[in-house]
Amino acid sequence: MNSSGAEENLYRLFAYITHQQQRRIQKMLTHKGTKELTTKRLKLRRFTVDDAQDMFNNWASDAEVTKFVSWPPHSTPDLTRELLGKWVEEYEKSDYYSWAIEYNGRLIGSIGAPSITERDERTEIGYCIARDCWNKGITTEALEAVCNYLFDEVGFNRLEIRHATENPASGKVAQKCGFIPEGIMRESFRSSRGVFCDLVMLGRLKSDRN
Repeated sequence: MNSSGAEENLYRLFAYITHQQQRRIQKMLTHKGTKELTTKRLKLRRFTVDDAQDMFNNWASDAEVTKFVSWPPHSTPDLTRELLGKWVEEYEKSDYYSWAIEYNGRLIGSIGAPSITERDERTEIGYCIARDCWNKGITTEALEAVCNYLFDEVGFNRLEIRHATENPASGKVAQKCGFIPEGIMRESFRSSRGVFCDLVMLGRLKSDRN
């Protein structure tokens, strides 16, 4: 066997071992999808396309609520319905986590884990709540329920939240749930207004709960 053949065999062996290791690592997360969660005041459930009008009325059309998200406020319920249609299709995947938040039977927001890194057992969490439900502890209650589910049921080791420095209220919610500020990511996000924002990175580890 010439040297090039030996190198090729070594490369194939390395690729096989790496693939097997990656498979073992990925099995450490036990994905269960978006299951219904309940708290003292809230029900967290899957969205349906029938939620479009309520979502549009309660937060998706509000420029103040959507100021620090990636999509602009919706101008019509049809845009909201189109977005929900995409979300609903994703529920077929076991690693898709997106909850509608109900408070007193009213749809008032969303919370989910949109960015999963399997190998590192971590994900980012994002949330968006109707303006008339701010400062009532609702987001904190929903976030704690989702954190417990992702840690205990799915097996994540690290959860992350990022918020614009101009939106400190979001950071207060995260810190109430045990997230620790870890630094500033300068101009790392372009908001729906087209403005680059500095983001605060906060993290919470499974071991932080001990």
